[in-house]
Amino acid sequence: MVQRSGYSLGELCWTDVQTPDVAAAKAFYAAVFGWRYEDFPTPDGRSYAKAFLDDDVVATVAPQPQQGGTQRPAQWNIYFATDDARSTAEEADHAGGSVQFGPEDIGDTGSMVFVEPPGGGATGVWQAGTHPGSGRHNEPGAFAWAELLTPEPQAAVGFFQQLFGHEVTEYPQDDGGTYTTLMVNGAEVAGIARAPQEDEDGEDRDEPGSRGWQVYFGVSSVKEAVLSAVAAGAEVLVEPEFDDDGGTIATLKDPQGGVFSVLEV
Repeated sequence: MVQRSGYSLGELCWTDVQTPDVAAAKAFYAAVFGWRYEDFPTPDGRSYAKAFLDDDVVATVAPQPQQGGTQRPAQWNIYFATDDARSTAEEADHAGGSVQFGPEDIGDTGSMVFVEPPGGGATGVWQAGTHPGSGRHNEPGAFAWAELLTPEPQAAVGFFQQLFGHEVTEYPQDDGGTYTTLMVNGAEVAGIARAPQEDEDGEDRDEPGSRGWQVYFGVSSVKEAVLSAVAAGAEVLVEPEFDDDGGTIATLKDPQGGVFSVLEV
């Protein structure tokens, strides 16, 4: 069991999903990961749910912001740990990116800001208060990995290095590109790769999961997780396949449109 009580600067510490149907999303992810929930009110009279493995909180299922009644597909977000959300926001502009939201204090739980690196990819940043982040990491049912697919991978790598001081490791790919991992204290914490290029007609490939941050959850069996997800209404976007380390991964879309991947751990 990989339990966590805190995260270092630049580590991935948290993930949440904003969805048009909280109740349906709760039922779906409970079927796939075995999560249990505790519900809490939102200021606008709705509710969000904290997801738990045993007594450890591992994610949040939250309603989408109300925007004139427009319903969008669900979206998984990732968060890097920071010691000072305000300073990170100020540094984002100097690093060639931008601030999308915040910084904003979320009660006494912590402070949140969303930044965007060159090339896009909304990125959450979390300064812990009473909530340090996920209580489990890299085990079945818990946040295990994330990677950014971007048309400007080198600029994105430089952006995160300037914000968090990441070291990097580069892996040459068969297509001539490079898969870069961001590192904290010698451990790989996230990946960055070039997004799919334009198709033969010159149109951008904008399939779900083709741009932005991709979130991975650990599972004991990808095959069983995919079967459970499909039975609960998921669409399989990438069939189970072996990654470079010999593990098995698959990418799915939940019934509300949220894209996520599962990784055998």
